Amino acid sequence: MNFSNHTSEENILLAQAIIYVPVFFIGVILNVFALRVFCCKLIKWTETRVYMTNLAITDCLFLFTLPFKISIPTYMNKLCMVLEIAYFINRYMSIFLIIIIALDRYIAIRFPLQAKNIRSPLKSALVCGLFWIIIISIVFVSTYVDKKENKTICFQTNYRIPSVPSFAAVIWGFLIPLIVLSFCSVQIIKKLTRKKKIHLHEKKVIQKAINIILANLTTFIICFLPLHVAYFIIYIDLINASDAKQNLFLNVVIILANTNCCLDAFCYYFVSQEFQEASLVLKTQNQASENQDTKII
Repeated sequence: MNFSNHTSEENILLAQAIIYVPVFFIGVILNVFALRVFCCKLIKWTETRVYMTNLAITDCLFLFTLPFKISIPTYMNKLCMVLEIAYFINRYMSIFLIIIIALDRYIAIRFPLQAKNIRSPLKSALVCGLFWIIIISIVFVSTYVDKKENKTICFQTNYRIPSVPSFAAVIWGFLIPLIVLSFCSVQIIKKLTRKKKIHLHEKKVIQKAINIILANLTTFIICFLPLHVAYFIIYIDLINASDAKQNLFLNVVIILANTNCCLDAFCYYFVSQEFQEASLVLKTQNQASENQDTKII
């Protein structure tokens, strides 16, 4: 039995290494490039730029915790606690930023006239700051509760013991965000499809926007639904997390959820108008620089 558990543990570590290593390098490259564009190549700050910058920062910080998951769980110490806090802060900050972006899009499309008074880059920054404070506070409290419950293993929880913070994370950290994201996505698509498509170009633009909205919703569901369903089932004690097969399943869905930090680049950064405009400017500047170098040579 011990041999079986040891083999299962080795398989999990191997799977983590195979997936997390490329996710780490690809994610860092994509998110750092996105930060460079959003922070250095744009002149005017917009609501979208504020949210995308925060999302890229969140994903970068999350990525730097992943290498520490590719190891046999060590006993809780101060370093592990800091890494685990950072891991959960950035996971749920990423989720809520996705919801904030969806709400911002919904307001801009559903109420275009009122949006001019409601939306502003400063208000967007304040909203992001507020959510950072809320999520950091909640994660710190949850960590304190876990410590009181004698949690000793880094990045792992005794899922067989019902935990109020953990159950709250399923409801407030996934279920409610999923409902909000689904509502905003459906309403935006309805609004876009009702527009009169006078020109072929306008029709293509609207279809592209709809595809982006659907891709965002699908990615969110694929990445986070299996993980939180697994958490919920374990919390209500329908399965035994100590069982090797259930433990393997839980680790697989955790790995799936952690790949979201790479997918954000394709779902949000590279399709945003600000990013495309800034990338075009960057490309033009590089071409001009190359032409200048050619002249010098």
